[in-house]
Amino acid sequence: MPQIFHRSANTLSKVSIFGILSLVGGLVLLAIVLARSSYVTKQQIFVEQPIQFSHMHHVTDDGIDCRYCHTSVETSSFANIPPTKTCMNCHGQIWVTSPFLEPVRASFRTGTSLRWKRVNNLPDFVFFNHSIHVKKGIGCETCHGRIDQMPLVSQHPTLQMSWCLDCHRAPERYIRPRDEVFTMGYVPAGRQEEIGEKLKAEYHIRPTRELTDCWTCHR
Repeated sequence: MPQIFHRSANTLSKVSIFGILSLVGGLVLLAIVLARSSYVTKQQIFVEQPIQFSHMHHVTDDGIDCRYCHTSVETSSFANIPPTKTCMNCHGQIWVTSPFLEPVRASFRTGTSLRWKRVNNLPDFVFFNHSIHVKKGIGCETCHGRIDQMPLVSQHPTLQMSWCLDCHRAPERYIRPRDEVFTMGYVPAGRQEEIGEKLKAEYHIRPTRELTDCWTCHR
């Protein structure tokens, strides 16, 4: 009986199988890389706002504390966006004719809120409470980065679950004294792990098993 396939068919089939497996593996790897890229996470991407508010100017130059604008951060699950009246406490007296600030003055005159866009935006299925993290000694800088050095605000971490779990698995690496929570550029007075272990006990941080349980963040 004559040979149906040429001998090269064996080589061709092996190459085809290897090529298909490589393609599938490459696509999976590409999906993983894409999922962690700034294109998906929006990390380090500046968000266009109705007014390009500079945290660097207000925090570093003017020395305004985070809590002056984000008044509920210590008592609520969310760090509120300040009402226009908060802006006008200062800008009713300084830069009162600046064209750049006309949207603020218009908002105050009409009572229509400025439509700020969220920068750090967690999915609806994730429960996050600012006040708990503040009370447990997690600094603003840990999640928001050096906001005092940002002329325009961008998302500092990936906000992916793996990033949250890094802290929940080893909170001693990040905990700081409560009076340093709002300090930018905080430097621990000693070894962070040793300080963190003491603060874990003092602040009654839950065991890692509970901190990494699904119900902690997904309720």
